[in-house]
Amino acid sequence: MVKYEQNLNIKSLALAERPREKLILNGRRHLSDAELIAILIRSGHTSETAVEVGQRILYNYSNDLDLLGRVSVEDLTMFKGIGKVKALSIIAALELGRRRREQAPAQLQQIHSSNDAFDLLRPVLADLDHEEFWMLIMNKANFVTCKHMISKGGQASTAVDPKIIFEKALKMKAAYIILAHNHPSGNCQPSKEDVAVTKKLVEAGMLMDTPILDHLIITNTEFFSMADQEII
Repeated sequence: MVKYEQNLNIKSLALAERPREKLILNGRRHLSDAELIAILIRSGHTSETAVEVGQRILYNYSNDLDLLGRVSVEDLTMFKGIGKVKALSIIAALELGRRRREQAPAQLQQIHSSNDAFDLLRPVLADLDHEEFWMLIMNKANFVTCKHMISKGGQASTAVDPKIIFEKALKMKAAYIILAHNHPSGNCQPSKEDVAVTKKLVEAGMLMDTPILDHLIITNTEFFSMADQEII
């Protein structure tokens, strides 16, 4: 029986084995270096898949990404299947990685009390002539991982959509939430509507296993904490 070799391309692989689909399904850390390069160059050539081209490039540089990060466009275009555009994509990606290593990670702020939350939110909510509704997303150690505006309204109110709050919380893998909005009038006392909406959101947070720890009402100089006042 005559045997023949078939040129393999990315599309002939199972979905779970294609680099882009694999990244979507399993996350970036499940991809090899060659598969990440394959995503950058998008395609191989007649006798090699993009992954195989990536493997060949890495092998040539002893599988050392630091060494690969120093090569030139001319060096990369010596490989079959790598033109100038693909070479530039590889170089740009490795340079971004180098810059990320050099950049010091931002220091997360930890919330110990309502005063800490007020200090963090006051710069964005003070001196406004309209209402805005914000949320702090925290991890299990009460470090703030995200500060996010939910809505912007008029001088007397702003709409709050629970779907937006909990969609963002789930996306950011929130352990806890603190809510806040401002009163441009300068009166930080909550209205009946403020209290009612907050209690509904707290109940929703319990169902979602994402507790809402507090809701602050902020003015230019002071704040009201519903948790401190045992409203929630």
